[in-house]
Amino acid sequence: MTSTPDAVRLGAVIVAIGLAVVALFQVAIALGAPVGRASWGGTHDGVLPRNLRVASAIAAVVWTLAALVILGRADLGPFSGGFTRWAAWVLVGVLALGSVMNAASKSGWERYGWAPFTFTLAVICALVAGS
Repeated sequence: MTSTPDAVRLGAVIVAIGLAVVALFQVAIALGAPVGRASWGGTHDGVLPRNLRVASAIAAVVWTLAALVILGRADLGPFSGGFTRWAAWVLVGVLALGSVMNAASKSGWERYGWAPFTFTLAVICALVAGS
């Protein structure tokens, strides 16, 4: 077994914290927080419709699992081995795609908040995935 460098572990923790922020935001949406302008394309004012709140609940679970995967890639989480290698690269792609989608959004919250946030996570995630 090889030792995971401290920089990789730190990167994984940073990404996991960022993903936890995203997951908690999705939980807030699912519970009815009035943040429609900052989510799902920003086309709804206030509380999102039920279908998007359900999608947010599912997204919260996915982002939580993603945080565990990236921690596992740095030998800090419950997952390990080859699974974390390919799953971390999938996560890089998802975060990069999310960055592009947020940057293209009509919502200022998504363009100027979520887009750079998810882009930063994608870059750090790529460094962890490539370790």
